[in-house]
Amino acid sequence: MFRILQKRLFASFDYDLAIVGGGPGGYVAAIKGAQLGLKTACIEKRGTLGGTCLNVGCIPAKSLLNSSHKYMEASKHFKDHGIQFDKLSVNLEQMMKTKEAAVTGLTRGIEGLFKKNGVSYLKGTASFKDPHTLMVNNSEEIRATNVVIATGSEPSPLPGGILEIDEKRVLSSTGAMSLNEIPKSLTVIGAGVIGLELGSVYARLGTEVTVVEYLPRLAPFLDLEVAVNLQKILSKQGIKFILGAKVVGGAVGASSVSVKLEPANQGADIPRTLESDYVLVAIGRRPFTQGLHLDYIDVTRDKIGRVNVNDHCQTLKHAHIYAIGDCVRGPMLAHKAEEEGIFVVEHMTGHGGHLNYDAIPSVIYTTPEVAQVGKTEEQLKEAKIPYTKGSFPFLANSRARANHDTDGFVKILAHKDTNTILGAHIIGPMAGEIIMEPVLGFEYGASAEDVARTCHAHPGFGEAIKEACLATYGKTINF
Repeated sequence: MFRILQKRLFASFDYDLAIVGGGPGGYVAAIKGAQLGLKTACIEKRGTLGGTCLNVGCIPAKSLLNSSHKYMEASKHFKDHGIQFDKLSVNLEQMMKTKEAAVTGLTRGIEGLFKKNGVSYLKGTASFKDPHTLMVNNSEEIRATNVVIATGSEPSPLPGGILEIDEKRVLSSTGAMSLNEIPKSLTVIGAGVIGLELGSVYARLGTEVTVVEYLPRLAPFLDLEVAVNLQKILSKQGIKFILGAKVVGGAVGASSVSVKLEPANQGADIPRTLESDYVLVAIGRRPFTQGLHLDYIDVTRDKIGRVNVNDHCQTLKHAHIYAIGDCVRGPMLAHKAEEEGIFVVEHMTGHGGHLNYDAIPSVIYTTPEVAQVGKTEEQLKEAKIPYTKGSFPFLANSRARANHDTDGFVKILAHKDTNTILGAHIIGPMAGEIIMEPVLGFEYGASAEDVARTCHAHPGFGEAIKEACLATYGKTINF
C-alpha cells in the first residue's frame, strides 16, 4: 500500500487503479480497490455496468428460467396440488419486461455502489497508449499506477462462417433472450450451460427444441453419471437431443433456418438436415480483448486469445497490469471473475490475496438444477486417485417428497484413505444453493464424515448431502 501511495506522490498518475471493464470481475475489483484506499476508475463501454452477466447473460437468463418454470408448474403440476383454473396463457411481452426490470435494477444498483464507495465511472472504450496510460474513446487520456483488464468474453461463432449470427434467425444467447414471439421450433447448437438453459426456457413455453451436440454426450464438464441423468430428465420434458453430430452448413430463409449435419464419428445415425424457426448458436464463448492494443505494450495472449498471466493474475511483462475473468485461463464464470477481482486488488495492496481454483462451484439452472465442485469420477479414475463414492436419491428425501420434486441425487466423492472430500455432484431441487455446503467443506479440507456428523435441519434438501457423505464410509439411514 505504501508503494502505491509513494508512486502517487512522486509520479503523475491520475489513479492508483484503473479497471477496463465493468462486469462482475471489474466492478467488484473497483469497489474493493476503493474500499482499500485506492483512487479508482472503472471504464465501461456498454453504457451500463454489470457486463455480459447482468445485461445479456446470467441475470436475464435466470429471470426467463424462473418465469417459464412458473408457467410449466401451472400448466402441468398445479392440479396435483389442488390448484385449478379455467385458462392459462403466456404473455411473452410481459415476461420480457420482467426480465428487463431485473436487469435495470441490478445495473443501476452497481452505479449506486460506485457512488457510495467513491469509484469514478468512465463511460467509453479503453485502449493502451503505454503500460501506464489508457485512452478513453481515443480522446481522454488517463494514467494509472495499476491496471486490471476485465474485458470478459463474447459468444463463439461456428467455424468457417457457417450460419453467421445475425440475431434475427441465427441467434446468440443475447438474441435468444430478446425474441418477440415464442418459436414453434428451435435448433440449439451446443449442449453446454447456455444451450441447455435457454433450450429449457422455450421448451417449457411450448417450442419444439432440438439440441445438437458434436460430442457423444451433453455438458462434457459434468460428471458422466450426472450428465446421463440430466439428459434423461430433459428428454422427458420434451427436449430432443442429437449427439455426435457436426454442423457442416446451413441456410437462412425468410421465416426459417435449415441446418446440415454430418456424423462426428463414423457409424452415427443422425438426421442430415434440420429445419426450424430459429437457430441458437451456443457452442461456448471466447475472450474479448479486441481494441485494447495489447500488442503496443507487449501483453501476450495464448492461441485461443486469453491473456497470459502468472499465479497472481499479473501479465508476464508488467507486474502492475493484471487480467481477470473470462479473458484469462480458468472457467468462464461470473463468480470466478468476482473472486479474482478481490484477489488481485488485495495482492497489489500487500494484503496477500487467496483464491482456491479447485473450490469454484458451477451450476446449470435447468429443472432440476445441476451443481458441482471438485473432481468428477472420471477425473479421479484418470489420475488414479483412490476414492469412495456415496450417493443418495432425492426420492428418499423428505422435503423433496413433500414438494413432489424428487428427480436426481447427491453424489459425494471422498479419498479412500483419508475420507477428504474430493468432489460433490448434485442434480436435483435447489442444487445451486445446497452445493455451497460441500464447497465450504472442500475449501476447509473437510472429510465427508465431518459433514455427515453435522446436524442438518429436517426436513431439508441438504439432508441428502448428509446422507451421501455418510455413504462414503458407512450406510445411509433413510435409503
